[in-house]
This record gives sequence, C-alpha cells and structure tokens, in this order.
Amino acid sequence: MKAGVGYAILAYISWGLLPLYWNLFKGLPADVVLGHRVVWSFLFVLGLLAWSKRLREWKWMFRSKRSFFSAFAASALISANWLLFIYAVNSGHVVEASLGYYINPLVSVVLAVFFLGERPSRMQWAAIALAAVGVALLTVSFGKPPWIALLLAISFAFYGVAKKKSTADAASGLFGETLVVLPPAVLYLLFAGGGDAPFRSAEAWPLVLAGVATTLPLLWFAQAAKRLPLSTVGLIQYISPTITLAIGVLLFREPFTSGHAWSFVLIWSALAIYTIASLRQASRKAEKSVHVVNVNEVKNI
Repeated sequence: MKAGVGYAILAYISWGLLPLYWNLFKGLPADVVLGHRVVWSFLFVLGLLAWSKRLREWKWMFRSKRSFFSAFAASALISANWLLFIYAVNSGHVVEASLGYYINPLVSVVLAVFFLGERPSRMQWAAIALAAVGVALLTVSFGKPPWIALLLAISFAFYGVAKKKSTADAASGLFGETLVVLPPAVLYLLFAGGGDAPFRSAEAWPLVLAGVATTLPLLWFAQAAKRLPLSTVGLIQYISPTITLAIGVLLFREPFTSGHAWSFVLIWSALAIYTIASLRQASRKAEKSVHVVNVNEVKNI
C-alpha cells in the first residue's frame, strides 16, 4: 500500500511538473517537439524492454485485428493529447490545460456509460452536471468554449477507454503505441519539420530526455494501479492539475480572472462530490465482497 501511494505521488507530481520541461522548447513548433517525443519515447521503452529481456512482448499488437486497432486508436489519441498539451504550454494556456485534467475524470465517467456499460450513481451525475455548468460559465465569460481544456479531457478519456480494452502492460503498450506513429514522426522530422533544427543550440539538447519524461511517470502509474484501489488513485490524481495550475498562475504569470475562479470553484465542487460518491461506491463493493465471503464460509461449515 505504501509503495503504491509512493508510485502514484511520483507519477502525478511528474505529470504536474511537465509544463516546466516543455516550456524549455517554447521556440520550437509543437509538432516538431511531438515528433521528438515519439522518437525518444520509443527508443527509451525499447531499451527498457531489452534490458528486462522482454523484447518479444512487442508482438502483442499483431496477435489479432482487435489488438492492432486497439494500439492504433490509443496511439492516435495519446499523440493528439501530447501535441495539444505541448501547444497549450508553449502558447500560454497552462491554466486551461490544468482545467482539462480536472474535468477529465468526469468525462471518463460519461464515456464509461456508453462504452463500458457502467452505471454512475446520482451523485456522480450531479457532479457531471455541476462541472458542465462550470465549463458553460467559462464559455460565457470569455465568449468562446475552452477548447484546449475540453479536447485534452476528451482525448485522454478516450485514451483511457482504449487502454481499458487493451491486454498489454504499461511498457509494452507504450512501445506499441509509439511504434505505430514512429514512421510518420521520423519522416516528418527529416523532411517537413527540419530534422536537425532542435539540435542547433545547446538549449535544445534536453529534448533527448523526452522519452524519460514520458515513460517513467507511466510506469510509476502502472505500479501504483497494481497496488492501490481505484478510489485511492482517483484521490491522488488531482495533484497533477493542481501543480500545473500553480505553475501557470505563479510562474508563467497567466491571467486568472474572476471567470476562471468561479468556473474552477464549480469544477472543484463537482470533483469533491464525485470523489465522495466514488469512495462510497468502493466501500459498498468492499462490504458486499466481505458478506459474500462470510456466507460462503458458513455454507462450507
């Protein structure tokens, strides 16, 4: 349990601090940074699999059409999410990006209804409605929907659905996902994106660490998910957008207006309701499983 909490905190702190890393490449187009992120992530995971003697596991995505399309869908969704997040950081929309990851769990609940057949409780539906009011308020305040936040939340929620249907673990899954987009990423960097441009100055060399920055938090998260109940992981996940929001406001000096404040208050309230509902649901399931075990023990006696 303690190890699981440690891994989860490491993962979410790392994701929260990522804007500081991507901001180093503010002078580069987001698509060029994405291309390098794909290449270095692929090489880093390849090295990890080789070191742990698990290279054969990459074949999982070719075992069936379902496996391949699962990897393809996950690859497209996470690449879009990465591109949008890098763009958000380097175009002064870090606060909006943090909003996207606050509302992501609530979008995931909606998708779970349609794709996984789950049934949210009344409190969870109330949380979704309250978050929708918060997004609507922000839309009215600024005269346009917060597209970056919405697209980040939706793309990552759909990525979660694709991963739910996949049988691969974190490392082999990410290897398959980066393998799918590796050829277009390499071709783009060589011919369209000015392949050597990121390495013309010493300031851009940290791009080599993009693979580490991408892969390690995913592996830590996978270790946490194995050891912790989903409700506990759900509570810890808010560390990430909170750090990102603080970076956007305090370090990058992005505006945080009264419209932002009221919208965030509504969404934070929605998350509080959602978290309480999820904890209650988890508690009921635990009580039910204990009751079933006790009944079986009585039958055996």
